[in-house]
Amino acid sequence: MLIEITWYGRGGQGAWTSSNILAMAAALDGKHAQSFPAFGPERSGAPMLAFTRISDEPIEIHSMVYNPDVVIVLDDSLISPKVYAGIKENGVLILNYEGDKESLFKRLGDLPEGVKVYTTPATKLALEILKANITNTAMIGGLMKAWSIVSWGSLEKAVKVRFRGAVADKNIDLIRKSHDSTVKVK
Repeated sequence: MLIEITWYGRGGQGAWTSSNILAMAAALDGKHAQSFPAFGPERSGAPMLAFTRISDEPIEIHSMVYNPDVVIVLDDSLISPKVYAGIKENGVLILNYEGDKESLFKRLGDLPEGVKVYTTPATKLALEILKANITNTAMIGGLMKAWSIVSWGSLEKAVKVRFRGAVADKNIDLIRKSHDSTVKVK
C-alpha cells in the first residue's frame, strides 16, 4: 500500500527534516520511502512544502504529491482550505492548533467526505521542550497518534541519526508528548 503525505510549513520549521526522519524510519522498518521538498529561493519563514511516500513495494512515482492520504500543517497560520486540496476521501489532516473547534472549522471550511482531523499543541510543546518554535518533530507525534505509520523503535533510531545526544533525546520526548496531546476533533 502506498501512503502519500504532504507537509505544510514555513522555511526553518523543519518540514523537510520531519519528512526525512519519517522516510528513514520507514526504511528501517523495511519499507520503501521517498522524502523531498518543494521550495524555491524563498527566505526563512516563507511557506514551503515537503512530501513523503511510504510503500511496501518499490515507488516508481517521481513527482509532487497531488492527492495525499495525510496532510500535516506545522504552522497554524497556514490552516485554510488550500492545505487539504486534493486530500483523498477518508484522508487524515493533522494540524498544529490550540483553540476551539468552532474557530478551527470556520478556517477549514467544508472538508471532503470522511476526512479525519487531529490537532496537537505543537508550538506550545516545542517551546516548552526545545525552547524554540520548531514544530517538526512534534507533528510526527501527531501523525503517530492518527496513524502509526512506522514503528516507534525505527522512529527513535531515525531521530538519533538526524540529531545527536541531548537534542535527539529532547526531540524524542517532544514526539511522545505531542502524541499524548493529540486529539481527534473530527
